[in-house]
Amino acid sequence: MSDAAIITEPFPMRVHRIAWEADGVISIELRRPDGNDLPAFAPGAHIDLHLPNGITRSYSLCGDPEDRRCYVVGVGLDPASRGGSLYIHNQLRVGQVIKISSLRNHFPLVEDAVRVVFIAGGIGITPLYCMMRRLSRLGHGFELHYAMRNRQRAAFLAELQALGQPVHVHCDEEHGGKPIDVAAIIAAQPAGTHFYCCGPSGMLAAYEKATASLPEQFVHVEYFSPKQIETAGADAHFTVVLGRSGRELNVPADRSLLDVLTSNGVKIDSSCQDGICGTCEVRVLEGVPDHRDSVLTKAEQAANKSMMVCVSRCKGERLVLDLA
Repeated sequence: MSDAAIITEPFPMRVHRIAWEADGVISIELRRPDGNDLPAFAPGAHIDLHLPNGITRSYSLCGDPEDRRCYVVGVGLDPASRGGSLYIHNQLRVGQVIKISSLRNHFPLVEDAVRVVFIAGGIGITPLYCMMRRLSRLGHGFELHYAMRNRQRAAFLAELQALGQPVHVHCDEEHGGKPIDVAAIIAAQPAGTHFYCCGPSGMLAAYEKATASLPEQFVHVEYFSPKQIETAGADAHFTVVLGRSGRELNVPADRSLLDVLTSNGVKIDSSCQDGICGTCEVRVLEGVPDHRDSVLTKAEQAANKSMMVCVSRCKGERLVLDLA
């Protein structure tokens, strides 16, 4: 089931239901005001919510992919919120109409994998819950390792356990504050296991270290916060060429590529501005990007066919993008 580029322009959705799922976590059910079915989506997909306070944020879909009546997202209240989760928790109300866009999937599920192990941390359970729903519907087994600070923060736990597959819960407070041992989980699995991980940056760093020697096709990860990217020296200026018009723009060392493009009237959808959602992905026609995102796989970055213009730059002096 493909969901690539199904939603290109924002369209209205009504908040049909808001539910408390755990301490600091709520789910939002969105439906079309006209009652029509929504575009199909595959597990791992996310949408952009255009909030009334002017902020756009991306959230993973955690509902049933078979239910075309609604989209459901889980939203954790971020203590360092810049206005996204804070607005949703404190001001969003049932019946309110907001716009959504950018149904994208950079975290696809391999549905015919022989063995699947999920590792979730906190609100990172949301895209994995959707994947587990799908595998359960297909009659495929899986194993979940679910970590959180305490049991009061275990969103969707009863629903996950009801799927009838092994669910291993790790509460940091019950282990003296010690985090889940991601490396041990991975080392215990047989060759050919597909691993999926989503959670806080510390968990994902441990996950990437533990899976570094595995073939890339078996390692799946999604970031909710940007990972640390090592750069070679200070940023330099470069020229970006709009491939469809031939227009050239200078990108100074102290400005992002996204900032230069939008300030010069180029329409670019963007959300996180941290390189984690994939909303601002643009096709590369010429040049070598300096990839600094947390979305593309190593193979996709090496192919240099696209880039996230919010954080990535150019390794040379000139970059040609598929823009007008």
